[in-house]
Parts: sequence; structure tokens; C-alpha cells
Amino acid sequence: MMDHSPHALYEYQPSFILGFHGCDRETGERILNGAEMHLKPSEKDYDWLGHGIYFWEGNVSRAWEWACDGQAAGRIRTPFVIGAIIDLRHCLDLFDREAIRQVSKAYETTKATFERDGIPLPANIGATPDKARRILDCTVMNMLHRVRANIDQPAYDSIRGPFLEGEPIYAGAGFRSHTHIQICVREISCIKGYFRPLAA
Repeated sequence: MMDHSPHALYEYQPSFILGFHGCDRETGERILNGAEMHLKPSEKDYDWLGHGIYFWEGNVSRAWEWACDGQAAGRIRTPFVIGAIIDLRHCLDLFDREAIRQVSKAYETTKATFERDGIPLPANIGATPDKARRILDCTVMNMLHRVRANIDQPAYDSIRGPFLEGEPIYAGAGFRSHTHIQICVREISCIKGYFRPLAA
């Protein structure tokens, strides 16, 4: 059953964006020299927007910072950033009220499913208010995609989400030090090409 409601018309994004992905230099160079075609999707249970390939929208410095943090944690040998030209196509855009409604509805489905099966609902956990291990959010997002598939709704190719993260940048500020827009690409053909950022 296809969704012909008016809001669905505006889920299709009209233009390309630039995304930046922090990784190990070896991984980035293999993509850039053609040894591998694409980055691999993440399937961690705490991915903020569910499973997919992650990018910082228009934010090379945050991608670099993430890669450096990964080096400090022992996950990355040599920090590196690779850029991508992305066509978001059919996008679950969490700046949009209807998209938020869909995620809220997916939470109710997730909660009912876990209660029916007698399984405790997962939680977002972490030492900071940002709760960086977002196991609940990941579960809800993945549920949303499963439900759409089960009722023959068109799949989302990408997800775009705003995140207020970090400390206020001054006393009483509404701005946070690590605020960013995160992109999760679910359909790999959305990635039209990769490039070496000038600032990386």
C-alpha cells in the first residue's frame, strides 16, 4: 500500500548534500583509490539513527574530531576524513513534524512488542546527558523500517537528524558545543561519489 498523503510528497529531498565520515586512513584511501566501492554500513545496537552508513552533514571538523576520538579509544590507527556527495532521495527528515510522529508511533509499536514478548525495553545509556549509546533509539528506528516494509510502504533511503550535543557554549546559551546534523544512508546508491576534503 503506497503512501499518497500530501506530506509524503515532501519526503523526497530535492538536492545533493555533502557528508563527511571519520574513519581510519587505510579505509578512506581504499575507497578513494577504488580498491573498495563503498563504506560499510554500521550495524551496532546503539547507532543513533538505526543501521546504515553515517555522515556528518557539512561538518568536516566534527568528522575529524570523531576520528581523533576513535584513535584515542584504540578503534582507529590513523585519523582520516572522507567526503561524500549524497542524494538523500526518500528521506526520513527529523526536522519535519510528520517524521517525528512516525518515530513516536514506532516507539509505541516497539514498546508493545517487547511487552508482549516479556522482554525489557532497551534504554539509551551513557555517562553524559547526551546518552551516547542510544540502544533504545536504534531499536525504535529499526522497528520503523520493519513496520513500513510489512505494510508495503516505500522504504526510506536515508535519515537526517539534528542533535543538540555537548555543553552550552556560554552561560545561559541555547547553543551546544557539539550540535550537528547526522545523516544515515540506508540505500547505498544515494552515495554518488567520494572525495578527499581540502581541510582533512
